[in-house]
Amino acid sequence: MTIAVCPGSFDPVTTGHLDVIERCARFFDEVHVVVAVNAAKTPMFSEATRVEIIRRALAGCGSSNIVVASTDGLITDYCTRVGATVIVKGLRQNGDYEAELGMALVNRQLAGVETLFLPANPVMEHISSSIVKDVARHGGDVTGMVPDCVVPLLEEALGRESAGRSAR
Repeated sequence: MTIAVCPGSFDPVTTGHLDVIERCARFFDEVHVVVAVNAAKTPMFSEATRVEIIRRALAGCGSSNIVVASTDGLITDYCTRVGATVIVKGLRQNGDYEAELGMALVNRQLAGVETLFLPANPVMEHISSSIVKDVARHGGDVTGMVPDCVVPLLEEALGRESAGRSAR
């Protein structure tokens, strides 16, 4: 059985993330979507909330081979624990490759885990969690950039009802 890991902070999960996860699920027997907890970052959503959002967003995708989990350790340790041999990362733009290549080489050195890069869907390559949060903070409409279940959670986290409506 071939197990892949799709790690990320997913704060929040975007439609681009979901696209990569769903495409990945077609190639591997089991895919672990892993919310990676980074002590150096202050996320908008808790670890448990991010895991639950991803589960809800993937509930209707039709893939029964996806596991959603979290870790506060090294992704390679998680891979070893579950028997994963590959890490899958989506690449949006040229800068993503440069940032991800170093991590891929370290992951191979640490645990012999290979990294597979999937290019983003061009329709979604501009979407990132950071951009979603910035747009929502400024009252912009993030509908379509995130799963529908994320919009009210963003509104609640920001203390207003604006993330799902266009700013005028």
